[in-house]
Amino acid sequence: MKNFKTFMTEKPADQDLALDNRTNMGVFSDPLVIRKLNAWVGSIADNYVLPEDAIHRLRGSLSKIGLSFDEAPVIEGKSGSMSLPLTSFGGRFGKGINTPHDEFETDDGISHMVEGGLTLVIDYDITEDNSYHLHARIE
Repeated sequence: MKNFKTFMTEKPADQDLALDNRTNMGVFSDPLVIRKLNAWVGSIADNYVLPEDAIHRLRGSLSKIGLSFDEAPVIEGKSGSMSLPLTSFGGRFGKGINTPHDEFETDDGISHMVEGGLTLVIDYDITEDNSYHLHARIE
């Protein structure tokens, strides 16, 4: 029979070895954060039969970390690109230190960290078997 001390010395499963606990994923001005997000976004949007499915999955996955984008335009033609501005947790609304008493500050929640904010860029092209290949990245 094990006593409590042996439970305390046992090491839990190495489930977070792939995670870098030193990186704050909410700091979008850090190039390492954007690189990690692009690797993740790129793997989500890869090889879908219908591009709407990939965009739906991208929307759901990005919403888990607080990022959202507006409705995507209808995909037409054999290839193209679309740019969708991102917002963090629905944006910011409120008063700042230098805001006049009769005004409010509103932004996308990212522009104060990254000049101009972030944009989800989706490039698409149709393959020989009439499925779509999407390339997604955050700029």
